[in-house]
Amino acid sequence: MSKETGMNDRRDFMKLGLGAAMTALNIGSGGSVAAQTGAPQRSASRIRSVDMHSHWSPEAYNKAFAAKVGKPPDEVNNPLYFDREKRTQWMNTNGIQVHLLTMSGRMPWWQVSPQDGAELAQVINDEAIAWHNADPNRFFGAAELPVRDPQLALRELNRVAGKPGIRAVHVPNSIEGQDYLFEPGFEPVFARIEELGYPLTFHPLDGEPNMYGGKDRLGGKWGLSNPVGFPAEHSTTAAKFIVSGTLDKFPRLDVVLPHAGGSFAFIAGRLDRSFKNRRPPLLHTMREYVRRFHYDTLAFWPEALKYVIDVVGSDRVVLGTDIYYGMDEEHPVEFVDQLKLPAADRDRILGGNAGRLLRL
Repeated sequence: MSKETGMNDRRDFMKLGLGAAMTALNIGSGGSVAAQTGAPQRSASRIRSVDMHSHWSPEAYNKAFAAKVGKPPDEVNNPLYFDREKRTQWMNTNGIQVHLLTMSGRMPWWQVSPQDGAELAQVINDEAIAWHNADPNRFFGAAELPVRDPQLALRELNRVAGKPGIRAVHVPNSIEGQDYLFEPGFEPVFARIEELGYPLTFHPLDGEPNMYGGKDRLGGKWGLSNPVGFPAEHSTTAAKFIVSGTLDKFPRLDVVLPHAGGSFAFIAGRLDRSFKNRRPPLLHTMREYVRRFHYDTLAFWPEALKYVIDVVGSDRVVLGTDIYYGMDEEHPVEFVDQLKLPAADRDRILGGNAGRLLRL
């Protein structure tokens, strides 16, 4: 999340105990999820709710970041980012059984040297493993990669591959305006992610050098870097995955787009029209490419989420909250339930699809 909205970190953690009585309803009926990579997949109906877009900033990482950058990250002001017990209470209150732990837009990769980034990645990835080991039914980690240097990124991915609780990979869409994802040096990282079977998740980077559209067009006085820039960047990333041939080169790579995929589902028809006469032609139809991605539920208006579901299918949508920021969804299950979906579709979106991707 950007600073302009991140400053609205308004979770009053003192209120967490108010919904503790909901625990049995929210968790007990859902059963537990497997703790180790490669465990048998659970039935979708047994997975209560899995949030694939939740942020954290554990204490060990906060200290390491402060040592590298000279100040702690802003997340140190909210215990829900680093206090596992308080976070668990919040999850119980709000009907979330599982959190996939990912860093926010305040990922440090653009602020530190490649080597310092590699060290910070090790710290936070080891903390994710520790949180999972402490509560293997609730917390899973996405491997954070120091993307400034693809070789260091690949080294860190190999270091944590198969470790308990690591079930995904999390990277920024771009770094300082650079589309590093589609440079040849990053292809071995894609190949390894595909080989491991981890879903690849994204989040835009905060900071003026990373603003999609730039400070003058969206940032600064306009305050549109987050509400307009973030979804526009997701749409651009998705389109480049297609036109670069990356999706064709890595046909088993699962890509998860946060923020409901930005505007991608809404502009896919325009892309389809644009590429009809492309030479050489795309290998697949645009509708087939659209379903190569997964999309989280962070659309805010139920009508918008319904459109995404209609375009991509209920089997390609996962729960996402952006917790704990000003641009989050505070009541994710209730939000999905506004659509009054058939039970099978609801189960897929709340947890079944994520359970499949994360092998829960």
